Amino acid sequence: MQLNAFLLKDFMKTNPVTFTPDMDIHNAMKVLVENWLSGAAVIDLRGNLVGLLSESDCLRVGLSAAYHDEWGGTVGDYMTKEVKTVDVDASIIEIAELFTKTSFRRFPVLQDNRLVGQISRRDVMKGFVKLHQQGVW
Repeated sequence: MQLNAFLLKDFMKTNPVTFTPDMDIHNAMKVLVENWLSGAAVIDLRGNLVGLLSESDCLRVGLSAAYHDEWGGTVGDYMTKEVKTVDVDASIIEIAELFTKTSFRRFPVLQDNRLVGQISRRDVMKGFVKLHQQGVW
């Protein structure tokens, strides 16, 4: 069987942790740390993807506190608004190639422009291990 036949949706996380833009940044950072997450999608009240909060974004919170004595704000103040997404019907190979060409650690997964999951580098690696164990290659 060809590896391109294995779709991202078979390996992605469904129901990922999400934040809203008005959420307190400290609470969001705590969620990321406690769940060992490197980032999470930010959605509006209708479920539309409006950004992504990454570890890098969160580091800016600490720098703001150190340099400007300002510790606080909302997720919307720090999130990345231009987000690279992937389609639920992409193959795991396409996603692996995308990860090797970018510095991103995760991508929100969309179906019909709605957030349906998240795929991380680790998810793809787990997928490769599973496929190998199943004798796919």
